[in-house]
Amino acid sequence: MADQQEQKQPIIVKKVKKGGHAAHGGAWKIAYADFVTAMMAFFLLLWLLNSVSQEQLEGISNYFAPISVAESTSGSGSVLGGKTIGVIGTMDVVAARTTVTLDMPPPKAGEGSEDDEGEGSPDEKEAEEIMREKEEEQFKAAEESLRIAIRDIPSLQELAKSLLIDNTPEGLRIQISDQEGLAMFPSGGAKMYRHTRKIIELVVLAIKTMPQKISISGHTDAIKFAAGDDYGNWELSADRANASRRAMQELGIPEERFAKVIGLAANDPLLSDDPTNPTNRRLSIVLLRGTGVQPPRQKTERQVAPQQVASRPEAAGNMPAGQAPDGQ
Repeated sequence: MADQQEQKQPIIVKKVKKGGHAAHGGAWKIAYADFVTAMMAFFLLLWLLNSVSQEQLEGISNYFAPISVAESTSGSGSVLGGKTIGVIGTMDVVAARTTVTLDMPPPKAGEGSEDDEGEGSPDEKEAEEIMREKEEEQFKAAEESLRIAIRDIPSLQELAKSLLIDNTPEGLRIQISDQEGLAMFPSGGAKMYRHTRKIIELVVLAIKTMPQKISISGHTDAIKFAAGDDYGNWELSADRANASRRAMQELGIPEERFAKVIGLAANDPLLSDDPTNPTNRRLSIVLLRGTGVQPPRQKTERQVAPQQVASRPEAAGNMPAGQAPDGQ
């Protein structure tokens, strides 16, 4: 009975069919990778072509020019002869007419032009920036030295208000002005008082080793001379500026450092709303910005301390404090 049932049971055969795409496998991935690589190389080539100069492009073109033993270096014997059109003499081959010329536009700035080489390069800009920073440090050191010096000399502390220091676009400006009852020069005269020379001596000690050129200008107030047309505020301001220049030279400033010495009379008042104010009578000494040239190395000189200036016999007395100058 059991044998009959086994004979009636059908035999099942399972046939597995592979998909139609199975024959391709992962070949599409390789093709896609090649396509991406080619696109990357293409864009890299475009970037490189855009970043090189005209001369470099010509050099690359000449490097890949075909080499032949024939009379023409071009496989087709064309006019260019296997060269780029920018190369001098390209049009002078046998197949071309010698009368044909071609004017190429000049290279743009930054693309290898000889005129642009050395102008505005990063190294030069960095050097200029370093020089500006060094100059600012020199100006700050000179200002601090002057303020400390006049503060530490008891006999000159009354003149602290007469010393005006500021950093301007023109350069470091040091001004010595009159005060009410305390003048730098006699009225109408250009021979400075002794205390004025002491201030100028302090200025020289602060700026003597600096490389900048010096500009000196003299200023008066708006009060005119009572009589006489031969000598006025113009002459007086110029004479006072020259007197300061002579004093600075005597104290060690070389003549070649003076860029200009001028008299401005009352045309540049310190207090424009009060042109007759004594403060308008002043000397202006400017260390001109951007004119510094490093001086040659010299033997080290012994610096004179502010206390030594005050201890000299001529530093004491002779200060006309309380004297109210009339006129200039």
